[in-house]
Amino acid sequence: MIQHLAAIWKFRHFLNALVRLDLRLRYRRSILGVGWSLLNPIAMTVVFTVVFAELLGGGNYRTYVPHLIIGMAVWGFLREATIQGCRALIGNESYIRQSPLPYGIYTLRTVLGQAIHSGIALAVAVVVTAAVQGKPDALLAVWLVLPAVALMFMFAWAMATVCAFVNVYFQDAQHLLEIGAQILFFLTPIIYTRDVLDKRPGMSWVADLNPVNLFLDLIRAPLVTGGPPPADLYLAAAALTAAAIGLAVGTTAWLQKKVIFHL
Repeated sequence: MIQHLAAIWKFRHFLNALVRLDLRLRYRRSILGVGWSLLNPIAMTVVFTVVFAELLGGGNYRTYVPHLIIGMAVWGFLREATIQGCRALIGNESYIRQSPLPYGIYTLRTVLGQAIHSGIALAVAVVVTAAVQGKPDALLAVWLVLPAVALMFMFAWAMATVCAFVNVYFQDAQHLLEIGAQILFFLTPIIYTRDVLDKRPGMSWVADLNPVNLFLDLIRAPLVTGGPPPADLYLAAAALTAAAIGLAVGTTAWLQKKVIFHL
């Protein structure tokens, strides 16, 4: 793994060029450009707040809006990084056939591109949270979420790598993952609070076993309360990320010499 990371660092300029190319293609001929990354989370938060604030948020906008917009930013990153990661190897087939670069470059290209957009969305969430709550705690607590963001990024990169290899052999994996993501969205406390699950017998396990909810708690808690999350959440997130990285490393080592024959 160390050699693989060293090879990625060696070709970091090529990686940077790929990410910049993706950004240019995504916003080519767009009037707002990156502004869409600002508009989208705000628009979705407004829609969900109007529809669900009274039903699922108890009518308390000061707590529901931060809960929702932070959740949407975290969910959007994990969902898009994983689903788009499915095509990381297939979409870069021409590069793979021409040069024996480490495969991690192509999945990292996808995750980095999505991290830029989701980083903007999370910054919007921080500002909105501070404005809605009427206190600067969210702004001052940004540094508390950096370890959680780093763990989430590594987890997303690992899962994108695994999904990229799986999708080469079974190209329905991306479509199945999209369906699974739709289901998981409603099983994750994003548009509702964790209490909704806890109040229903036998439903708490849905949140406890949900990896998305783990990162949600790590990032929401500091931004909403201004204090650090419990240490056991960091340990659980670190263990989950380590397991995902181990799976990604094992998958890459097993299939990196074979995958070229299936592209």
